[in-house]
Amino acid sequence: MTVPAPRAGDQTSAMSLRGLVKRFDTKLAVSDVSLEVPAGSFYGLLGPNGAGKTTTLSMAVGLLRPDAGQAVLLGADVWADPAAAKARLGVLPDGVRLFDRLTGPELLAYHGLLRGMDAATVDQRARELLDVLELGTGNRTLVVDYSAGMRKKIGLACALLHAPRLLVLDEPFEAVDPVSAARIRDILQRYVAGGGTVIFSSHVMEVVERLCSHVAILSDGVLRRHGTLGAVRGDRSLEEVFVQVVGGRVSTGSELAWL
Repeated sequence: MTVPAPRAGDQTSAMSLRGLVKRFDTKLAVSDVSLEVPAGSFYGLLGPNGAGKTTTLSMAVGLLRPDAGQAVLLGADVWADPAAAKARLGVLPDGVRLFDRLTGPELLAYHGLLRGMDAATVDQRARELLDVLELGTGNRTLVVDYSAGMRKKIGLACALLHAPRLLVLDEPFEAVDPVSAARIRDILQRYVAGGGTVIFSSHVMEVVERLCSHVAILSDGVLRRHGTLGAVRGDRSLEEVFVQVVGGRVSTGSELAWL
């Protein structure tokens, strides 16, 4: 498969995926996925369980090497120039363990110093993030003892700490309470309004419709539909389009008359 070379310094796309392929043994998890995420967009990646969303995002950010294809982030090839690509990127991955024998402030300090940030800047930003996300600036609880929602929030704080221009978030609202979810939405909307780009996976149609300017639907490892929210949705709800595209249906419950 021939994949076109990235153009040096091309910033019109925050993320450019070109012909990504991934197999696990005999299973084709991702099949020739190509997607352009415009800079400054709020992009929702939808798909049923097992659709290939996490695999696609993992290849896009350099956590999983593709069998074929290319991922370019803000003009930098993830696999040819990983240091440049990852310097501009913040990631909230799914299922990746944190250094959870540290407290929240210690974890943020560790992340910041690993990135070569000034210690005073790390300390200031960490305190602000911990305060805004209601994790407690003086909280001495180890991350291993955090609730699922708190772990999601400290992961987001780590992704934001170095002020990246692209955020890739895998299910950022999963296990987060409604108050915290509203706060995270506000943070992300302000981030995009300031020129950043967000791409996130989600199962919650309401959240995607509320936040996203663009959306893509992935099913069985294949990109079925993508574009602006209006173009993908048309005159129907996003849920209706999603169900049609992935081949599902909306149950009425009448099948369970015995209940």
